[in-house]
Amino acid sequence: MRDYVLLTDSCCDLSAEMAAKLGVEILPLSLEMGGKSYRNYPDGRDIGFQEFYTRLRAGELATTSAVNVGEFEDKMRALLQTGRDILCLSFSSALSTTYQSSVIAAEELKDEFPDAKILTVDSLCASLGQGLFVYLCAQEQKKGKNIDEVKTFAEETKGRVCHWFTVDDLNHLKRGGRINAATALFGTMLAIKPVMHVDDEGRLIPVSKARGRKASLTALVDRMEATAIDPAGQTVFISHGDCLEDAEFVAGEVRRRLGVETVHINYVGPVIGNHSGPGTMALFFLGSER
Repeated sequence: MRDYVLLTDSCCDLSAEMAAKLGVEILPLSLEMGGKSYRNYPDGRDIGFQEFYTRLRAGELATTSAVNVGEFEDKMRALLQTGRDILCLSFSSALSTTYQSSVIAAEELKDEFPDAKILTVDSLCASLGQGLFVYLCAQEQKKGKNIDEVKTFAEETKGRVCHWFTVDDLNHLKRGGRINAATALFGTMLAIKPVMHVDDEGRLIPVSKARGRKASLTALVDRMEATAIDPAGQTVFISHGDCLEDAEFVAGEVRRRLGVETVHINYVGPVIGNHSGPGTMALFFLGSER
């Protein structure tokens, strides 16, 4: 049986340490800010996470770019040349063209590597939801499952990776076209915080509203309580837009209320953070449904 590698992109928001521990390869997406181009590396070597959010809070605007076909081809070729197959787990196709690029690149390389398997999965996930999905696939790989078995697991599991999040400043969602100007204005005036999730098709959907920040954070835990499968036995991921204290509050609540033992916290990276803004808080877990 040929060895294989899990390949994903930086929208998974996994820390560099965890990616290394899992043996996962990560391709960075890009952003442009202040006339300069940066890669969204997991270790923040091009642009630090705190620096990014500080600049965003100061009113700087950024634009983001998906991983293109050529970047996938270069990375995949380098991995295939080591004699390994590839299982590529990409950022939701509803939010980026990254998955589509991975499919095209895999097709382009078939003739060059006729004996290799290059399998692609549309995770329908984002941020540490994608990170949790990749983490779960890596656990299956560690159990000795082959590439086809892990792909089957991935397809069966992705629809149960729950994404619940809230934002502190509605204007970033307005700028990205996720909500209209009137909603942003009234929500800001009334301290209304949206509680949102990523749906079965991998899209961002507002589900309910909470009055005030604390209520919105508690609402995330309420959602987990309603749908989580065996919460105490799960590994839970939390990502934040430079608001670690809030992330630690949510982590404390899932431990206290649901008996969760293992919680991983990391930043929402610059590519997703550009659209959700500082103060974004997100909770990810396995549930009976999204």
